Amino acid sequence: MNPADIVRMFSLAAVWGASFLFMRIIAPVLGAFPTAFFRVSIAAVGLLAILALMRVKWDFKGKFRVCLMLGVINSGLPATLYSVAAKVLPAGYSSIFNATTPLMGVLIGGLFFHEKLSLNKLLGIFLGLFGVAVLTRAGPVAFDLQLLMGAGACLLATTSYGFAGFLTRRWLDHQGGLDPRLSALGSMCGATLAILPFFATSAITQPPASWGGFEVWGALLGLGLICTAFAYIIYFKLLSNIGPVKSMTVTFMIPAFGVLWGALFLDEPLSMAHLYGGVLIAVALWLVLKPAVVKASAVADR
Repeated sequence: MNPADIVRMFSLAAVWGASFLFMRIIAPVLGAFPTAFFRVSIAAVGLLAILALMRVKWDFKGKFRVCLMLGVINSGLPATLYSVAAKVLPAGYSSIFNATTPLMGVLIGGLFFHEKLSLNKLLGIFLGLFGVAVLTRAGPVAFDLQLLMGAGACLLATTSYGFAGFLTRRWLDHQGGLDPRLSALGSMCGATLAILPFFATSAITQPPASWGGFEVWGALLGLGLICTAFAYIIYFKLLSNIGPVKSMTVTFMIPAFGVLWGALFLDEPLSMAHLYGGVLIAVALWLVLKPAVVKASAVADR
């Protein structure tokens, strides 16, 4: 990985870590479907403005429908599932469960996309999961049905991400293909269209007791514009440069930021186990990325 992609990965981890903070503020007030809908629709509007300001050429190369389909898998479904989890789980918890994405990516890649499952990748993934388990057991939430339901929603979301990473590479062919900014816009449009009927139904049949105030809508703007619109431009660029499995390893770093933001802004408790789990996850990230580093060094030596 070159220095620019390393910076992109850390920036993406910090921004996506903040998304769990924002969802934890919004979802208990508005509910899951409104939270997810406003997230992706605000992101779509933000991307439209960004692309207009940057004067990006609007050429989807016949892949607009594919972008819409990917948006359902990569944005709509995960946004809804994480909003469900945010109603019951602390921000740090959801960010920790999110770290299972690379495991799903490796398993899905090996089972469905002919990716090689090297020993380093498998060892790194399972060490990362062990770090996730350490962090989970250290948290303040009791091990009950609500925790299991929230965790299940997060794991379904990471499964969606695992499939979406490979499908994005297969269907959009970023190498000399579709502009990542257009990919992000198409994804948000697809997610918005997919969630719209569910949002409309919930708003009519079970409207929230309150539509929130400045704090909730400020969090929505941050969630839609920064954590989604801006973040997806970075994410699709990483997919183009380093591939789906290495891109998904950014989720190993998200828990550290998610726990940090939750502790700073929502007073979620910390313990030494968070440090132990964080170290395990950092080692796991190194193991997963190590083959690329060794290969790059060998090429440089020649």
